[in-house]
Amino acid sequence: MKDYTYDKRKYILAGGVVLVLAVYIIQLFNLQINSEEYKNKADSNAFYKKTVYPARGLMYDRNGKLVVYNQPSYDITFVPREIKGIDTLELCKALDITLNDFHERMKKIKDKRHNPGYSQYTEQEFLTQLPGEEFARFQEKMFRFPGFYVRKRSIRQYNYAAAGVLLGDIGEVSQKKIDKDSYYRRGDYIGTQGIEASYEEVLRGKKGTEVLLRDARGRIQGKYRGGELDTLAERGRDLTLSLDIELQELGEQLMKNKIGSIVAIEPATGEILCMVSAPSYDPALLTGRQRGKNHRELTKNKNKPLLNRAIMGTYPPGSTFKTSQALTFLQEGIITPETAFPCSGGFVFNNFKLGCHAHSSPTQLKPAIATSCNAYFCWGLHRMFGSSKYSGTKEAMDKWRDYMVSMGFGYKLGIDLPGEVRGMIPNADYYTRHYGNYWRAVTVISISIGQGEVTLTPLQIANLGATIANRGTYIPPHIVKGIEDGEIDSLYLTPKSTLVDHRAYEQVVEGMRMAVTDGTCRAANIPGLDVCGKTGTAQNKGRDHSAFMGFAPMNNPKIAVAVYVENGGFGATFGVPIGALLIEKYLTGTLSPESRQKANDIQNRTIYYGAEAR
Repeated sequence: MKDYTYDKRKYILAGGVVLVLAVYIIQLFNLQINSEEYKNKADSNAFYKKTVYPARGLMYDRNGKLVVYNQPSYDITFVPREIKGIDTLELCKALDITLNDFHERMKKIKDKRHNPGYSQYTEQEFLTQLPGEEFARFQEKMFRFPGFYVRKRSIRQYNYAAAGVLLGDIGEVSQKKIDKDSYYRRGDYIGTQGIEASYEEVLRGKKGTEVLLRDARGRIQGKYRGGELDTLAERGRDLTLSLDIELQELGEQLMKNKIGSIVAIEPATGEILCMVSAPSYDPALLTGRQRGKNHRELTKNKNKPLLNRAIMGTYPPGSTFKTSQALTFLQEGIITPETAFPCSGGFVFNNFKLGCHAHSSPTQLKPAIATSCNAYFCWGLHRMFGSSKYSGTKEAMDKWRDYMVSMGFGYKLGIDLPGEVRGMIPNADYYTRHYGNYWRAVTVISISIGQGEVTLTPLQIANLGATIANRGTYIPPHIVKGIEDGEIDSLYLTPKSTLVDHRAYEQVVEGMRMAVTDGTCRAANIPGLDVCGKTGTAQNKGRDHSAFMGFAPMNNPKIAVAVYVENGGFGATFGVPIGALLIEKYLTGTLSPESRQKANDIQNRTIYYGAEAR
């Protein structure tokens, strides 16, 4: 009988040989076709693919003034396998670095923890952002350093030493971003803050490539096929900002040696006319080879100049918030314009008292706005929470919150800048968590005058002014007015309405006008401009914060302003005069001699640690 054992072994052996061959073929395919390393080795022997970086988009202000532009700079790169035998000391002299710097840079470049994409066959970044004069000196000796190359880039330049926190800056892209977006490679630059970050994809453009041919010794011989495989770089698109750069400069001058913010908005469009965060800094500090050092110093500054307080700072709005209360009480029918409340040195209920300053009593709505009466708005909230319209305090509280949210409080407004925060508007559940079921109107009465748990950003306070100026609508504030060959987000074209009708707004507008003609904002009474305003003195652990919110003209308004000076004292001390100067400058194009003197006086006044230094 025939033995089939050897036949079976033959098939097993043949199968094993086929399997081994298949593994070898697959591995060869991976190494030669799929592997980037071997592909790079092969390509680098014959070609040098040079990235051509596009010019970044420019930025202009609303009046066509060039704010941000580009200036050529140069990066020094190298391919590790090509630099054998160079005179290292001579290279260091040519680049004005020490021998120790050279070895430290090489060590870091070869460390794959810091440089995951390292390969001796691919281009590595050695020194960045050489200005033209330094590059020219190196170029004369470059032939002595085979394997080193020059990559032309551009760095940002600024025509104005203003708006640093708004414009933002560009820095080296992180590995995390590289992993998310295939556009970037190690050593590329990206917008890291402000407009540069939020409009990165518009500003960056599109990279190009030059394919250069090498000879057998690796020397560049020229373009491969006469540039047939080259791709052109496409420059980034320009932005037209809504900023008035001269108004921005004035705002930053007025806030010199102070901490706080100014925001000015065009009510009809929601366009930001100026946005000051103090202290500020010159945006030129974050360009060139000193960027890292300067950024570290700004980061360590205890006054946080890199923080955009206009959208990241949250503050008690103080008496500027009383306008929102008046609107709510009118719309809900809690009060009428003729409703009068007593003010016996403040709001007094049983054994509770919240103080007020001296003025006539009892007072009606418009005089209450004009004189900033605390008692009036406390009584209004007390009456609302006790109204039979609602099933109880909790329903009244949530109704109140609905009005606040409709006015743009408690949530982000959606400005086209990174880092906006939402502020705080409490609801009934919030108080129930803190007080159980035993809280009532008098427990939370301070929210009616912009204190207690209520916090807003300066942007939200300015938006309140714009909403009142528009009599009940606002367009979400934004910093970019136009994009070259493109359109801004439809969010910034669509008005939003509050829960309050036009008639209630007219009453508040008249009260704010009275505040300027015969109330707490008299310093803003500029002849012919019909300014409407509201002061705010926000309580603080130290000296009170000085605030102002207003707009002008009263009819067909062109500008709404919010000023917030930390530890500035009464609203009339800093808030009102600063707001008035900005309104005058924007509406008239200049400052009168008297106003220029006021501006100089304010600029020279310094506030330290909650007290003014004389």
